[in-house]
Amino acid sequence: MGISPTQLVILLVIVLLVFGTKRLRNIGSDLGNAVKGFRKGIEDEPENKEPEKITTEEKESAEPQNTKENATASRPTDTDV
Repeated sequence: MGISPTQLVILLVIVLLVFGTKRLRNIGSDLGNAVKGFRKGIEDEPENKEPEKITTEEKESAEPQNTKENATASRPTDTDV
């Protein structure tokens, strides 16, 4: 019912032929880096950390940027239609 060693070897050979050794090595290293980053993120984060509160100064500095972005948004013209 399980996978026999012969079937496992055949499967590995097919995977190597499809992806190639260089791509498999890159996938393995990327996966390892992702796991390391995840573990580091879990360990570094304190459990009782409260969310940061936005001060009124930060709100005021963000508002002019939002209005400026809205003012520069492109509007359709007769030539665009």
